[in-house]
Amino acid sequence: MKGFPLHVKIVLGMLAGVLGGVLVQVAGVDAATIASVNHWIKPIGDIFLRLIFMMVMPLIFCALILGVGELGDLKNLGRIGVRTLLYTIVVSMISVFIGIGMVQLMQPGRDIPDDSRAKLIAQYTDKVESIKKNADAGKEKSFADVIVTMIPKNPMEDMVNAFNPEYKGGGVLAVMFFALMLGIALISLHSPKVDAFKDTIEGLYELIMKVIDMAMHVAPYGVAALLFVLISSTGWGVMLALGKYVVVVIVALAIHQFVTYPLLLWFFGGMNPLHFFRSISEVMLTAFSTSSSNATLPTALKAANENLKLPKQVSHFVLTVGSTANQNGTALFEGVTVLFLAQCFQIDLSMTQQISVVLSCIIAGIGTAGVPGGSLPVVAIILVSVGVPAEAIGIIIGVDRLLDMCRTVLNVTGDLTAAVVISNWEKR
Repeated sequence: MKGFPLHVKIVLGMLAGVLGGVLVQVAGVDAATIASVNHWIKPIGDIFLRLIFMMVMPLIFCALILGVGELGDLKNLGRIGVRTLLYTIVVSMISVFIGIGMVQLMQPGRDIPDDSRAKLIAQYTDKVESIKKNADAGKEKSFADVIVTMIPKNPMEDMVNAFNPEYKGGGVLAVMFFALMLGIALISLHSPKVDAFKDTIEGLYELIMKVIDMAMHVAPYGVAALLFVLISSTGWGVMLALGKYVVVVIVALAIHQFVTYPLLLWFFGGMNPLHFFRSISEVMLTAFSTSSSNATLPTALKAANENLKLPKQVSHFVLTVGSTANQNGTALFEGVTVLFLAQCFQIDLSMTQQISVVLSCIIAGIGTAGVPGGSLPVVAIILVSVGVPAEAIGIIIGVDRLLDMCRTVLNVTGDLTAAVVISNWEKR
């Protein structure tokens, strides 16, 4: 597959895995033979997942610190910094609620036939009891308990046990809170030692992103192996549910893109939405083709200054921070994915657990890397927090590239919408 772009390789790997699994089902191969073949193929997918998982906690820790640190000095930035932060939180919350509402309405994970679901759960037999215990424990927690456990007594303990479904502490939310506090402290202090610490975190972040990039080059083979094992073992039912899941994500993204943003532009930005979308058409195409908010940043800055005529001191700050911190599409995707996979495993989340998912997605939206595949580690860690095995992310990896392209368009459009709204507030 030399010469093909990575996303094409991933699609080819997905097709190879699906086709292989379908052929096994059509040929009527007996279960013992399938198990024997999968014994050798499954480790390929597991290696890919482990390469992603091993970078989860370092990624969240560094990205959140730097995401908050990009706000700069809040005393000097004043209104712009505070307004950008508040805007990001509110609009991310709206996006997550749209996504979760679509999942509750369409119920994509409920359509799996009972026999396929039983086979799916059987793949995780060693984790089923932990899943049930964690789900029951989560239902017993009140909202106050979630808030208290979110503040860690020992952040290292929460990091170590982030993938342990039986852990009763704050887990990923506690790690996120710890990183946010360090980020706030980072922008509150200015000294050579603090600057050296920030440089160290930035260097570590670049190393983490390089490792994730190397892991993504294994993705075509990992995706092929994961989908082959999934379909050959469980049949068509999971694939049909996966197709419905893709539709739910795309429809939810479209609602936020063409309903929420135009309303924000019209009522708070003082701009005609049609003029806005015409002015940023090149930016959206770049975002769709690169699947990277960071790679689209130069094009977005050009459109903001030349087409939308926004003041540079506002647009440069908002767009630079937004390429990392204002990830509305990613937050929406993460919420939909977590609830979909919970439905696949017949795990009914309590209201407290759903609130926990919303909080995790909003905070993770600040710390998710603006590069292809950057949200996969974050989704895995949120899954564990609600009692779903992290390895279940393998179900959606095959379609993640398409959804990544779509949600990146939403992320970048959201950054430019924020720049318009905050510029209008500054004028007033």
